Amino acid sequence: MAVKVKIPVPLQRLTQGQAEVEGAAGTIISLITTLDQKYPGLSERITDSGKLRRFVNIYVNEEDVRFLKNEGTEVKDGDEVSIVPAIAGGR
Repeated sequence: MAVKVKIPVPLQRLTQGQAEVEGAAGTIISLITTLDQKYPGLSERITDSGKLRRFVNIYVNEEDVRFLKNEGTEVKDGDEVSIVPAIAGGR
Protein backbone atom coordinates (compact mmCIF):
# COMPACT_ATOMS: atom_id res chain seq x y z
CA MET A 1 0.00 0.00 0.00
CA ALA A 2 1.24 3.53 -0.74
CA VAL A 3 0.35 7.12 0.01
CA LYS A 4 -2.37 8.46 -2.29
CA VAL A 5 -1.72 11.98 -3.54
CA LYS A 6 -4.55 14.01 -5.09
CA ILE A 7 -3.23 16.34 -7.77
CA PRO A 8 -5.09 19.59 -8.58
CA VAL A 9 -6.08 20.25 -12.19
CA PRO A 10 -3.40 22.94 -12.79
CA LEU A 11 -0.66 20.41 -11.93
CA GLN A 12 -2.11 17.41 -13.74
CA ARG A 13 -0.20 18.28 -16.92
CA LEU A 14 2.93 17.30 -14.96
CA THR A 15 1.40 13.93 -13.98
CA GLN A 16 0.31 13.02 -17.52
CA GLY A 17 -3.28 14.01 -16.70
CA GLN A 18 -3.57 11.86 -13.59
CA ALA A 19 -5.74 13.29 -10.80
CA GLU A 20 -4.25 10.85 -8.28
CA VAL A 21 -0.77 9.39 -8.00
CA GLU A 22 0.97 7.19 -5.45
CA GLY A 23 4.02 8.00 -3.42
CA ALA A 24 6.14 6.58 -0.63
CA ALA A 25 5.70 7.03 3.10
CA GLY A 26 7.97 9.50 4.89
CA THR A 27 7.64 13.25 5.37
CA ILE A 28 5.67 15.59 3.15
CA ILE A 29 8.89 17.07 1.76
CA SER A 30 10.38 13.63 0.99
CA LEU A 31 7.11 12.60 -0.66
CA ILE A 32 7.19 15.68 -2.90
CA THR A 33 10.87 15.19 -3.70
CA THR A 34 10.27 11.56 -4.66
CA LEU A 35 7.24 12.45 -6.79
CA ASP A 36 9.33 15.10 -8.55
CA GLN A 37 11.70 12.38 -9.77
CA LYS A 38 8.78 10.70 -11.53
CA TYR A 39 6.95 13.92 -12.45
CA PRO A 40 9.62 16.60 -13.07
CA GLY A 41 8.56 20.14 -12.25
CA LEU A 42 6.11 19.17 -9.52
CA SER A 43 8.39 20.11 -6.63
CA GLU A 44 9.24 23.57 -7.92
CA ARG A 45 5.55 24.45 -8.03
CA ILE A 46 4.90 23.25 -4.47
CA THR A 47 8.14 24.04 -2.63
CA ASP A 48 10.81 26.70 -2.48
CA SER A 49 14.19 25.93 -0.89
CA GLY A 50 12.81 22.86 0.87
CA LYS A 51 9.80 24.68 2.36
CA LEU A 52 6.18 24.57 1.26
CA ARG A 53 5.09 27.59 -0.73
CA ARG A 54 2.64 29.88 1.07
CA PHE A 55 -0.01 29.68 -1.63
CA VAL A 56 -0.18 25.87 -1.68
CA ASN A 57 -2.24 24.10 0.97
CA ILE A 58 -1.48 20.47 1.72
CA TYR A 59 -3.73 18.19 3.71
CA VAL A 60 -2.98 14.76 5.15
CA ASN A 61 -6.21 12.87 5.76
CA GLU A 62 -8.04 16.23 5.68
CA GLU A 63 -5.69 17.79 8.30
CA ASP A 64 -3.89 20.96 7.19
CA VAL A 65 -0.13 20.34 7.52
CA ARG A 66 0.34 23.97 8.66
CA PHE A 67 -1.29 22.90 11.93
CA LEU A 68 0.86 19.77 12.13
CA LYS A 69 4.58 19.91 11.25
CA ASN A 70 4.39 21.59 7.82
CA GLU A 71 6.83 19.89 5.40
CA GLY A 72 8.04 17.68 8.27
CA THR A 73 4.60 16.10 8.70
CA GLU A 74 4.86 12.32 8.53
CA VAL A 75 2.77 10.33 6.07
CA LYS A 76 2.34 6.58 6.15
CA ASP A 77 1.03 3.94 3.80
CA GLY A 78 -2.71 4.33 3.36
CA ASP A 79 -2.72 8.08 4.03
CA GLU A 80 -4.33 10.47 1.57
CA VAL A 81 -2.55 13.71 0.71
CA SER A 82 -4.39 16.52 -1.05
CA ILE A 83 -2.56 19.38 -2.75
CA VAL A 84 -4.79 22.43 -2.99
CA PRO A 85 -3.57 25.66 -4.58
CA ALA A 86 -4.81 28.76 -2.78
CA ILE A 87 -7.39 30.69 -4.72
CA ALA A 88 -7.53 34.47 -4.63
CA GLY A 89 -9.48 36.96 -6.54
CA GLY A 90 -12.47 39.17 -6.48
CA ARG A 91 -13.09 42.76 -7.31
